[in-house]
Formats: sequence, structure tokens, C-alpha cells
Amino acid sequence: MSKRPLFHLLLAAAFAATAAFAAPAAMAKSRIKDLVEFEGVRDNMLTGYGIVVGLNGTGDSLRNAPMTKQSLEAMFERLGVNVRDANLNSKNAAAVMVTAKLPPFSATGSPIDVTVSAAGDAKSLLGGTLLVTSLVGADGQVYAVAQGTVQTGAISAGGASGSSVSKGVPTSGRIAGGALIERETGFQLASLGQMRMTLRNPDFTTARRIADVVNGLYPGSATAENPTIVTVRPPQGRDLISFITVLETLEVEPDTAARVIIDEVAGVVVMGDAVRISTVAIAQGNLTISVQETPVVSQPEGFSQGQTAVVPQSAVSVDEEKGRKLITLKSGASLASLVNGLNALGVTPRDMISILQAIKAAGALQADIQVM
Repeated sequence: MSKRPLFHLLLAAAFAATAAFAAPAAMAKSRIKDLVEFEGVRDNMLTGYGIVVGLNGTGDSLRNAPMTKQSLEAMFERLGVNVRDANLNSKNAAAVMVTAKLPPFSATGSPIDVTVSAAGDAKSLLGGTLLVTSLVGADGQVYAVAQGTVQTGAISAGGASGSSVSKGVPTSGRIAGGALIERETGFQLASLGQMRMTLRNPDFTTARRIADVVNGLYPGSATAENPTIVTVRPPQGRDLISFITVLETLEVEPDTAARVIIDEVAGVVVMGDAVRISTVAIAQGNLTISVQETPVVSQPEGFSQGQTAVVPQSAVSVDEEKGRKLITLKSGASLASLVNGLNALGVTPRDMISILQAIKAAGALQADIQVM
């Protein structure tokens, strides 16, 4: 084979590769595991009440926090120290609430992170140590026990004059790996005969597509019960764990409703690609009225009976912004057309919020507006 034909083949391959990359991308697909939550595979919330000690005078004032005083007295009594009649006035301890998340299928003895938050009038938890605290679930059972040094990641300082400065939240902190799991949830996934998948964004079309993709691989295994729930059953001779392992990697093109999210406080507008606009004309402009007061001294002529006086002189001007014309969007205009039209008007995000609300009021916006 000569060098010229080989060169032509390589050149053709390069053009083919370039054309492949230049081709328009197909509709984005997502894995089922990124679209749904699996029944029973979730965190469980844990809560506990404890005492943080070792604070540098930034703890609770025992006179204003009776729960802290009672907790210290009870703790000392369990240790054989009687302080019931003592006048405790320490500010080195603080009552706290301890929260954590118990991950699904966590084994006994596994560490989890906990969050510690002041419950009294403590100024800071920096450098304090959480004493042994039981963490209970919604059923009242103890699932973990926490203890350790609190890390706040905050800075707080004050002066004798009462001035103070703080960065972050010194009354809340975390203990990495500060709790050990003492009880498992007891959920047996492998014993289930079916699995319910919950869509994170409920939608009829997406639920139907998930069921169709699963049934395409395992006929009769999936049923879309409603926009939120899709129930799957493993085929004969296959266990649920291996079945779910295959299903969660299948790709589905999710469908989304036309929705416009508006955050009026921050001036943020987020629009989905499904937003459509009917035929509408949009105009936006500013009218500025300026009033300027200029004092003028009035001097009477010589030998007259008049008096010198200061007379106010007003200058009123009206400035109307020019050069902005009506922007017309044809029926069925896409999100890109709407954005281009509003950008052509040079509107700010806050002006865009008012324009979108006006378009919706005119019945020309085929989307749901949600104001945060």
C-alpha cells in the first residue's frame, strides 16, 4: 500500500471523528439510581441531650440555665459527689443538644459524626468536651453513644467595654466520628419480595419511562403505580440485591414540568428548558424625574425700599430612557428566545422577575411560577 492512500484514509478518519464530536448531543439521560430513592435505604435521625465541660468561662450561667445545674448535680451524684447544697456558679459547662444521622445498614461499632448545639445561654463551645450522651431514635431506643471534643471552626472574642466580634457560629460544632453505633435498625433488604422506588421529582412520564426500561430488560418486572412510586420485582431465580444492582445503572431520560423559580430576595430567576411563551410583546424602560433647587440672592436696586432676600429657584427635568423598543416573541417561543429577548432589552434580574410575572398574568407563559 502506498503512502498517499494511507494519508487519505487517516484524513477521512479525522474528519469523521470531528463530525462525530460536532454532532448535536442527544437528550441527556440519567441513571435510575440518580432519579429515585430505594425503599428502606435511608438515614435515621438520632437526638440526645448532653453536657459539654471544659469551657473557658463561655458556658451557661447556672442561674439562668436550671437544666444545666440539675444535670451537673445528677452527674456528680452518679459519680459519688454530693453537690445538692453547694452554690454552683461555674461557667465552664453548657447544656447541649446532640444530633446525628444513622446511615442505612450501619453495623454495630461503626463511628458516625455528630453535631453539638448549645441549649442554654453559652457564648461558645470552643474547646469543650462532650460527656457520654445516648442518642435515641424516633422509637425511643438508643442507637448510638457520643463523646469527644467539640470542634466549632468559629472565632469569638470580646472586650471589657462590651464590644465583641465573632466569625461563624461558636455555639454549634461537630465531633468527627464522635459516636459509636450500639444498635442496628434490623432492616432486612434481602428478605423483601419487591422493592418500591420513590422518584425524587414525581412525574408521570418519568415513572412510565423507568418502568418501560426495566420491563425491556426483565419483562413484567416493573409497575408504575403513580407519579412517585415504581414497584419492581426480581425475576424467578434472581435475588433482590443483584437485581437492584443491575437496575440502578440503567439510563432513563427524565421529563420535567415547565417551571420558573423566582427568589425575590436574592433576585435570582431559574427557568427550565420546557418553558414556552405564546405570542407577546414586551417593552421595558425607565422614567427619571429630577428636581434641583438652586438658591438665588435677590438684590434690590439702590435707594429702593426693598430688602435683600434669598429666593429658591427650581429646575425640573424629565429623562425618559430611549432606544428600547418592543420585543415580540412568537407563539411557542423557547427558553432561549425568551432569554435573548429579555437580554436585548437589557433588563436586570429584578426587572426580569416583574416581566415574567406580567407575562404570566397575561396568560402568555406556559409554565408554573414558584416564588421563594
